[in-house]
Amino acid sequence: MSGKRKIYSSELKAKIALEAIKGYSSINDLAKEYRVHPNQIGMWKKQLLENLPRIFDNPRGPKTESNTELADQLYRQIGKLQVEVEWLKKKYEPFS
Repeated sequence: MSGKRKIYSSELKAKIALEAIKGYSSINDLAKEYRVHPNQIGMWKKQLLENLPRIFDNPRGPKTESNTELADQLYRQIGKLQVEVEWLKKKYEPFS
């Protein structure tokens, strides 16, 4: 009786849960169609409904440390390059 557990992709879970929410067919019909236990479909449906409001919380995404560090490095590099350009302009001014 020891068999391998089935692993379902997140896309399939979402598809089944969404069909269960729509209610076009019963959970038992979905269970037969996808060969999944009805309790499992109920759990996926519950997870989807609980997490659905968070999808629209922050559309631009949180700012991470790596983004701010990268911006700081780029601003430093820009400043350094501007100083070099000004120095070169002053140095080669007599030749122009």
